[in-house]
Amino acid sequence: MKAQTSCDPHQFPHCGRFRPSLPLCQSQFPSDWISQRTCVVFCIKGEGKAAMRNPKDVGDDDIYDPQFVANLFDRCSSSYRRWSAISSFGFISLWRYQCVNRLSPPAQTGSIAVDLMAGTGEVWSHLLRRFPDLGTITALDISHKMHLEAVDRLHGKYAEMITHIEADALRTDLPSDYADLVISTFGLKTFDRDQQSVLAKQIARILKPGGSFALIEASDPKGWMLRPFYRFYLDRMLPQIERFFLKGAKDFSMIGTYTRNFGDSTHMAEALRAEGLSVTLKNHFFGCATSVAGYRPVKR
Repeated sequence: MKAQTSCDPHQFPHCGRFRPSLPLCQSQFPSDWISQRTCVVFCIKGEGKAAMRNPKDVGDDDIYDPQFVANLFDRCSSSYRRWSAISSFGFISLWRYQCVNRLSPPAQTGSIAVDLMAGTGEVWSHLLRRFPDLGTITALDISHKMHLEAVDRLHGKYAEMITHIEADALRTDLPSDYADLVISTFGLKTFDRDQQSVLAKQIARILKPGGSFALIEASDPKGWMLRPFYRFYLDRMLPQIERFFLKGAKDFSMIGTYTRNFGDSTHMAEALRAEGLSVTLKNHFFGCATSVAGYRPVKR
């Protein structure tokens, strides 16, 4: 299926937009903002994407390269929901629910939620149950195939409420003061500390004054007496299980490296505070996940 475009995709190579079942470029964005940027129905074959690289072929610095991250999640997109649920023993769904519960209710109906590193959209059902009067969810993810999985499997009855953006969250050109809510579940670990600081700037920019945010990530529970078993599972057992059940794949096992490097959400909390946001940090299940939540203060 070839993409249809309303503007030159080569001029804006980092941002593709589509909204299923709606005419091209019809979305929640201001019309003058859309007219200046690429607005496309995705090219399903993904022409023009860089050649995929295997995790074994890169060093620790390269695993934070946006193209590497996009390729990684493109490869595991079809099995992501099932495998992440199984390998986390169901905790991933609980943690998403807890992350949504850390958001403060929007002040008005028809509000806008932005899901950064949205993946296949597992958090949307939690968002819509907690905030049934949401106007739209803007789902941003760098992986083309994760978006396609979300469209194929998860849209259902609320398809018209989801606007998809294929883009790097560090370079998003969403309008300033755009979102009433910002959420991210399990995408932070793919950013190094410098990138987390950039992401904090983006969140502070797109969040409306008074708007709320919540971010959660799998973490390294240093100080927990069972941490050696936790690390053994992530670093040794999970790669072997993945190779056996997913025909030699080595993508989900990257979580061991990412969580070890990430540590916890402390640095992200500090970066958000540096941007003037009110932030609280919370541990989940002895620190196996950590979350940050808060709001953008209203200036008097």
